Amino acid sequence: MQWFPPTRAEATSAGERAEAPAEAVAGLDEALAAVDAFDEALVRGLLRPRPDRAAGLTAFAEALSGSPLAARVAEAAEKAVAGAAGEAHFVALAAARTALLGSVHDALTTRVAEVTGRPPSTDEGLPPGGAQAPNLLVAARSWLCDLARSGWQGIDHDLVSASAPVVSAMLPDPALRRLATLLDGFAAELAASCPGATLDRVPVRRWADLWSRALLLTLPGAADAVATGTATGRLLPLGVDLHEHATAVQAQVHAVFEPADGSAPRLVRAGVSAPKPDTVVGAGLWQLLRPHMSLLAAVGEGRSMDLADMPVTAEGDLIWSDAHARPGGAVDAFAAARVSLPAASASATAPLDRHPARIAAPVFLEGYATRTDDEGALTMTVAGTDFAVDADRIPTAGPLTPEAVAASGACIGLLRWDAGTFTLQPLAVETTVRKKAVAVHAGAWAGGTADKAGVKAEKAATDAAAVLRERAGRLLRK
Repeated sequence: MQWFPPTRAEATSAGERAEAPAEAVAGLDEALAAVDAFDEALVRGLLRPRPDRAAGLTAFAEALSGSPLAARVAEAAEKAVAGAAGEAHFVALAAARTALLGSVHDALTTRVAEVTGRPPSTDEGLPPGGAQAPNLLVAARSWLCDLARSGWQGIDHDLVSASAPVVSAMLPDPALRRLATLLDGFAAELAASCPGATLDRVPVRRWADLWSRALLLTLPGAADAVATGTATGRLLPLGVDLHEHATAVQAQVHAVFEPADGSAPRLVRAGVSAPKPDTVVGAGLWQLLRPHMSLLAAVGEGRSMDLADMPVTAEGDLIWSDAHARPGGAVDAFAAARVSLPAASASATAPLDRHPARIAAPVFLEGYATRTDDEGALTMTVAGTDFAVDADRIPTAGPLTPEAVAASGACIGLLRWDAGTFTLQPLAVETTVRKKAVAVHAGAWAGGTADKAGVKAEKAATDAAAVLRERAGRLLRK
């Protein structure tokens, strides 16, 4: 996570530069092309690869020729081309794919660090350790290897359903729950697409991501919980990133943490998740999340939080507990973005999390120009560089809208990388309403709201929850 400097051409304060992160990164296209070649081979499967897919596997192995994985990947690719790859070979291929995407992640985050002038993290990712149930890991690995042999176009319900007993056996074990959840969701996506032979469109990159990540998590110790330290000091929230799915919702608060010992501030995140019925949408989502995290109320009220021995991972993720936090004084997110964000350092990224899709760097922009094209796509022009605004990520559970972004003069957002380019996800903007400067936050309703639209959505969610509780009570009484 990094800070993007003020964008006025005349800006001269420390760390501000004119370069754009969108400039070409040496070797990036070649690395992604190698990943694409492997992913295409997975579409038809690695049991009997066609000649064109075999050529892709060879090119993939050649991309790793200068790495410590070179010999293993070359052997694995040779076996896969011959249709004789075993589990160890599939693991090697998954590791190589993860390493290539990790190199892309590192190159992109380095580019952002160069633009901002912010020093990179000096922390090292903590190595995994410990042991897990080996039989279940072997069973999960066997199923994933069967998927690779069949390919996405060869999946059927029998193959996909074979994961169910493994997932059921894993879920009761907290040490295996991370992998179990991934396998469960992956299998559900595959089941909804069976039979694969009839698919008109295959989510090639996504399924290859899920497959390779799951396969590496079957290695003993890979899915162990990371070690944590503690954080004592002041937390300055910047904004809330809300993720909504049909059956679950998650809020992730991005913030600057100022340690009580006076050491350098750092960027941190605090997340909370909850299951949800598909009838609860919009502002009603906050009702599901508020009881689990007092930080959401602080965000809605524009307050800081004082932390005392709050558990935190090396990656900057706060393992939130209300017992270690209490509300602090009033704080303006834009003041924090202007004053504290530039000095905040980023945290390390765990090896398995080094993926370009994971990049979400808190940034602060001002002095930009906005324009909307004929198709409604919004673009910010920053020091002569265009950034596409990812308006689809703006949640409906808050007052922030694309129109408010288009009329804004300052923005706190997340710099992401998608489909070969950097995009901006707004978290909050400063705009003018009735000739008065106001701040509009995506998470403004997190702690409650008096806004008419928000109140209406909250009431609808309350009514829906009451109906569901009543129906659940009737079922339990039968």
